[in-house]
Amino acid sequence: MSDPTPRSGHNAAVAPAHGDNRYQAVQHKLKTLGTALTTAASGLEELLRGMRTNAEHAEHLAEAIAHAEVDSKFVAMTNQVAVALGGAAVEVQKFHAAAHEVSGLAHDARRTHARKYEALDDVRTSRPERTPKPGFLTY
Repeated sequence: MSDPTPRSGHNAAVAPAHGDNRYQAVQHKLKTLGTALTTAASGLEELLRGMRTNAEHAEHLAEAIAHAEVDSKFVAMTNQVAVALGGAAVEVQKFHAAAHEVSGLAHDARRTHARKYEALDDVRTSRPERTPKPGFLTY
């Protein structure tokens, strides 16, 4: 089963949310976000498979307990576990779909940002003169 706590060995880069809004910094943040969400979606998919498998095992176990004529309260409890795992799997499926969708949106945002601002960044970074701070021309 999957471990819900973050592990340091999984390239879990954290993009700081400081005020660095330079072109390259925004590109890096969007790439980090998209990659993290893609990784999370893969982990959620693995978790979903495990939950569905465990729900099926619990369901079969409940049938086996019933055929063994064990006290019906144990059959009921095992069935409740199967139902709970099935319900949790449905919610994980929704979370997986959301992570996958937001990952795609982050990658789209990165491409759109590049299309709109890459040329401007090339002009700004290739000239030897410093660019005035934002708001310099407004007084």
